[in-house]
Amino acid sequence: MYAFLWRPKWILSHLLVLVLISSMIAAMFWQISRLHEKQDANALVARNSVQAPLSPDGFDAALQRSTMARLQYRRVESVGSYDTSAEVEIQSRTLDGAPGRWIATPFVPADGGTPILVVRGFVPLAVTDTTPPFDGAEPPAGQVTIVGWVQPTQTKGFFGSTDASTGRLTAMARVDVARFSRQYGTVKPYWLQLSGQEPPTKRPLLSGVPLPEPDEGPHRGYAGQWAIFTAIAILGYPLVLRRAIKQHAIDGDDDDDDDA
Repeated sequence: MYAFLWRPKWILSHLLVLVLISSMIAAMFWQISRLHEKQDANALVARNSVQAPLSPDGFDAALQRSTMARLQYRRVESVGSYDTSAEVEIQSRTLDGAPGRWIATPFVPADGGTPILVVRGFVPLAVTDTTPPFDGAEPPAGQVTIVGWVQPTQTKGFFGSTDASTGRLTAMARVDVARFSRQYGTVKPYWLQLSGQEPPTKRPLLSGVPLPEPDEGPHRGYAGQWAIFTAIAILGYPLVLRRAIKQHAIDGDDDDDDDA
């Protein structure tokens, strides 16, 4: 009665359904994995961003005992001055949906320590000045106390612009600390996302770059959708087979009557 289900076309159907179910289960678990990554990232920001600031030397010592992945968003505090002559803009950034760029300026510690590249804030695309220091975003002159969240150097992914490997850049595609050091000199292997400064920058065009919002993204919903699709396939295919068996039985009875 069921032998017809092992004919080539039905075997192909079974295999296709098996591949489909396996693919949907894999997609569901991938979305769950992405959800966990988002949750871990949110927890990292919440945990590290509120801890007491470290000095640059203190952070470097902590980095030797740990990893940047664990220490990202820790705060570093330093006293020194900005070197606006080497300022660069980081292109293609947004803030509250508005296009613009970040302003990144090397910060020279007063104690003679290694300079740190600091992303001081965001300026809208309407600002057309391309010569450092950028108009409307100048930092305070003289000695400044800064606090910033530590961020790892940014690298080019599969997509995105590529910065020229040589020459003096005033605009960069990303906060590539190694590329910046080629034209400036030795800097820390990480950069700071400015969170506080005394005295503050009193420039109306410069806005602070906030921390990421604690958003889990759509992954929970997508995982649920794949789970529903998988359940439909697992429960629905046996019903299809049952209907096919019944139809085959009817067709077989008809053939017997014709032979009589």
